Amino acid sequence: MTDMIDITTAEPFLHRDGEAFLPTSLATGFWAPEGNLHARVMIGLFAHEIERRYCGPDFQPARLTVDLYRLPDLSPITLTTRVIREGGRIKVIEGEIFSGGVSSARAACQLLRRTAQPKREVWRRGDWRAPPPEAVAPPEKPFTHKWEMRLIDDGAAGGSGPSPRKTWLREVRPLIAGETYTPFSRIATGVDYTSPAAHASPTGLDFINSDVTLYLHRDPVGEWIGYEAMEHQSAEGVAIGHCRLHDIEGPVGFSSCAALAQRQP
Repeated sequence: MTDMIDITTAEPFLHRDGEAFLPTSLATGFWAPEGNLHARVMIGLFAHEIERRYCGPDFQPARLTVDLYRLPDLSPITLTTRVIREGGRIKVIEGEIFSGGVSSARAACQLLRRTAQPKREVWRRGDWRAPPPEAVAPPEKPFTHKWEMRLIDDGAAGGSGPSPRKTWLREVRPLIAGETYTPFSRIATGVDYTSPAAHASPTGLDFINSDVTLYLHRDPVGEWIGYEAMEHQSAEGVAIGHCRLHDIEGPVGFSSCAALAQRQP
């Protein structure tokens, strides 16, 4: 079971090899009959490398948008970055991932300088009413050994079982061998879950997301990230979805994605 995996010794999704990254078999996604690179690996890698190269302690990663326009295989991948704007208060960084030498995904990240918080209060939605992750029983049969999930039963499923609309999610494997998660890279690695959280039906998922955007107003605390699906809209095979994100102390941000109708292989 996933809750028995020790993240300090678990097999990672990637190995760093000079300027390249070598995917392991665990980096495989679910949308192709042969090995294909999971979107979560690309999104997490963008966050990890952009933060490592450009962020610094005074800057908050406030937005990460990743366009996912190619389903790559498990060939070695490389990542390039470039500075669009590097000001005293705002940094904008772009990144691009190449798999087997072919462009597969692009990212734009906005980093904002942390300053004094204004004192006047602004309306916001209250905290979600969800039990802490340790109070939620793990599923009898885990969905995957790549991450851990705790589905929250809040009564929305009509008494038939846990509702998929509220979920705690935790990483159980390193993104890159020998390199630890930061709060930003941890939440970014899991944020591809926005699509199934927002777009899944009670019996399966019929949409594959073509992008994801993560907004954060502060760094998450702890290993668990809570997903609260807020919206799904779709027509003619095109969908958009939106989630509210939480940690053990409260809300931390939002995530959203666009998606296309897709049959499971």
